[in-house]
Amino acid sequence: MWMSDALLSRRAVLGAGLAATVVSLWSPAADAAERVTIYRDPSCGCCEDYVAYLRRHGFDVTVNSAGAERLAAISRKAGIPPKLAGCHTAFVGGYAVDGLVPVAAVEKLLKDRPPLKGITLPGMPAGAPGMTTPKQGTLTVYAVPQRGKPTVFMTF
Repeated sequence: MWMSDALLSRRAVLGAGLAATVVSLWSPAADAAERVTIYRDPSCGCCEDYVAYLRRHGFDVTVNSAGAERLAAISRKAGIPPKLAGCHTAFVGGYAVDGLVPVAAVEKLLKDRPPLKGITLPGMPAGAPGMTTPKQGTLTVYAVPQRGKPTVFMTF
């Protein structure tokens, strides 16, 4: 049985559309979790909880222990100003992520790929991912540019 040219053409278009949809949904990044290397104080419970938080959100996390002096040096070397430093430093997708930064900010960073050294949530604020205390006020994540002063990246 022969199909009409119109039916063949319609099947070809539908088949090509389906193939294009499948190709557009697949990417190498979808097959592998984004890799994160984190440097943290081994005695810090919130850092341990933050690692678990990242893993729950699909990140492949490698943990390295570092004392307070080494952590400060790693953060400084990554370009994070001391007054904006968090309790640990992570590296993901070529960026530094300092402190208990919410995953939404990390995902935005990786999606938008702005020309930054990284982002940071200073200190150990209540309610930040990894903290067991209830949130009090706004969590402000700062963008650390290649040059110039840090600016607000996101607030939660």
